[in-house]
Amino acid sequence: MNISTAEKLSGLSAKTIRDYEQAGLIHPQRQSNGYRTYNDDDIATLCFIRHAREVDFSLAQIAELLALRDNPHRASYDVKTLVGEHLNKLTEKINYLNSMKNTLEQWYNQCDGNEKSECAIINGLNRHDNQHLAKQHKHHNS
Repeated sequence: MNISTAEKLSGLSAKTIRDYEQAGLIHPQRQSNGYRTYNDDDIATLCFIRHAREVDFSLAQIAELLALRDNPHRASYDVKTLVGEHLNKLTEKINYLNSMKNTLEQWYNQCDGNEKSECAIINGLNRHDNQHLAKQHKHHNS
């Protein structure tokens, strides 16, 4: 099948499919005219990659997962370890995003949103930048 069919069956764009090929995640056959041809295994791999990207696995992690998927002698421990590490990173990211959200909500709620120039959001951003710069300065001078 051609890339247009692969797009429809995998739910990925042709550019994304080509990017995954360039990254070494898929290996479609090439016809004599240079066109790529995809088989059912390629489509299954593309769907696997799409699902893995939907839960924020990196391309390097996906390469590891594909190697594990294709290894009939794999230990599920290895898969679980990889996913556990990813879950920990996602939890850290969620905590960081929640912290950012809380800060923004605080500034938003403190801002009067009226005709005056005084703005708690601008003040908060200025304070945050100054605190961040002070921390960076302290860290570099340690």
